[in-house]
Amino acid sequence: MSAEVITFSLLNGTLYGMLLFLLASGLTLIFSMMGVLNFAHASFFMLGAYFGYEISKIVGFFPALILAPVLVGLFGALIERYGLRRVHKFGHLGELLFTIGVAFVIEEAIQMIWGRSPMDYQVPEALNFTAFEIFGTGYPAFRLFMLIMSVAIFAGLALLLTRTRVGLIVKASLTHPEMVSMLGHDVPLVFMSVFGVGSALAGVAGVIGGPILITQPSMAAALGPILFVIVVVGGLGSLTGAFIASLLVGFIQTFAVAIDLSVADVFGLIGITQPPAALGALVSDIWNVSVSQVGPVIPYLLLVVMLIFRPMGLIGKRA
Repeated sequence: MSAEVITFSLLNGTLYGMLLFLLASGLTLIFSMMGVLNFAHASFFMLGAYFGYEISKIVGFFPALILAPVLVGLFGALIERYGLRRVHKFGHLGELLFTIGVAFVIEEAIQMIWGRSPMDYQVPEALNFTAFEIFGTGYPAFRLFMLIMSVAIFAGLALLLTRTRVGLIVKASLTHPEMVSMLGHDVPLVFMSVFGVGSALAGVAGVIGGPILITQPSMAAALGPILFVIVVVGGLGSLTGAFIASLLVGFIQTFAVAIDLSVADVFGLIGITQPPAALGALVSDIWNVSVSQVGPVIPYLLLVVMLIFRPMGLIGKRA
């Protein structure tokens, strides 16, 4: 690959990885603080994109960047207070089924309100310019803005959870709720707030990612599976692990698209120019498959390998 392809693949991989982290950070926060694996998290991301689209038409993109996550966070807090809290007594299976149901309800509601067609969610004019040029090609300022926002949220969450009294109370509420309650803290309110903040982070990702990705009812289903790959590979409940796994997945998928090689080319490097005839027609069909075609599958193969050899993930403390 040329230096230009490598450079832009690194930039785009970093950008896509940080967008994934924006989405995964809320889910990681909810799991690490509450022990709840929220399968409706990608749907909150989709809500953020739609709310951002509607609000930006009225008051502009930057007010929407504040208002839309607040609305999504309030919605998530209500879901926890009046739904998730009631099924918590049934264990993780009840929580899992409940969040899956919420995801379907959100998707159907969006289709009823906005329809099935993609929304015309455009990059804001204030950020619609070239930030810098590399090899004669301009890099959009909005993509740089997404990168800065992602890094800022990672730093803010890390400081909040490790260096503040709030983070200490939140983490203690999961492991020692009775003791935290005896110290005068409202543990149910803490959990509701954590779920609301995690949902709001998904809303931030939706507002920022909406103009880049296609804002449509299927966007949650498209990003949901890869989101759980990141959480599991990074380590359940590990914010740093989610950060590393997001970048890893971003680079894998970006470079897979950039690599112009087929399976035959890979084997040709070691002197094998023809598929073994004894292996049948299936191998012959796979022989001409390109790396870019199998690129979307690689993160899921990584997930399988991680679950087999290191179930706790890269930095996770529990499986």
